[in-house]
Amino acid sequence: MSVTILAIAEQRNGEIKKTSFETIRKAREIADELGGSLKALVIGNTINDAAKELGNYGAEQVVVVNDEKLTHYSTTGYTKVVSEIVKKENTGILFLSATALGKDLAPCVAARVDGAVAADCTELKVDDGDIVATRPVFAGKALIDVKVEAPVKIFTLRPNVFAAGEPSGSEASIEEQSVDISGDDLKTKVTEITETSKGKLDVTEADIIVSGGRGLKSPDNFYLVEELADVLGAAVGASRAVVDAGWRPHDEQVGQTGKTVSPALYIALGISGAVQHLAGMSSSKYIVAVNKDKDAPIFQVADYGIVGDALEVVPALKEELTKALGK
Repeated sequence: MSVTILAIAEQRNGEIKKTSFETIRKAREIADELGGSLKALVIGNTINDAAKELGNYGAEQVVVVNDEKLTHYSTTGYTKVVSEIVKKENTGILFLSATALGKDLAPCVAARVDGAVAADCTELKVDDGDIVATRPVFAGKALIDVKVEAPVKIFTLRPNVFAAGEPSGSEASIEEQSVDISGDDLKTKVTEITETSKGKLDVTEADIIVSGGRGLKSPDNFYLVEELADVLGAAVGASRAVVDAGWRPHDEQVGQTGKTVSPALYIALGISGAVQHLAGMSSSKYIVAVNKDKDAPIFQVADYGIVGDALEVVPALKEELTKALGK
């Protein structure tokens, strides 16, 4: 019997997030290998136009749930919607991005639909008609292959690991569905949104990240990170130590208790490399570290390392990169 696959596409302010394109593309590949059908699901308010874009990445049909009460993410509200659609579509496999939203939503949905979750997957393959997922364990020190044994198999995919590929120029058909959302389904309510960094790159979606740690000695020196990131067109990240100290906002924190990232290039400035930080960035394609302690753990995962004071190295690095990039 053909399996029905559903992929959740995240949107923010009416725009589909890049990680969702990656998820849809991989879901399409799995659906083709299993001989199954694929639908995407987008939840929000007046999002039909944005949803059509998912056709570029393999979604032939997109289920859209429009509701003013779902304009902003709600754990309980989204859980009810996804659970209802999963049951209605007789979904056997569910894909989400391993973003903050996906990590929050996946286990809640699993509890509602008799499902189980393989979280933060870095590879998926089909073996004898079943999905084998590779995921990190023990703070990224090891990888394991797992199969999900449940009526509804749920996978969250690590951002920036699975390629979205080029848009195909196809447009998905839209199927509007409604789910009755009452006040009891919304346990919290967004009363205000304060944008602290409008237009700033999200570290989970960036191809290049420049992160700073306590080796910068003062929050006043974080301009070095920002300027280098600007030269490279990169996102700015931070270690937990500097976030806890109030130097940087939490949305920049990279690590086990922050955001897990997999950019093409990760530059760590003045970061010693505690195990919690390494768990969040060790899957980066290339890692460059600057630290004055030659025995810092960060050098164990770095492809290139500079032993030196970040306050002295970064200005020189910025100058050379500016020349090389013609900026």
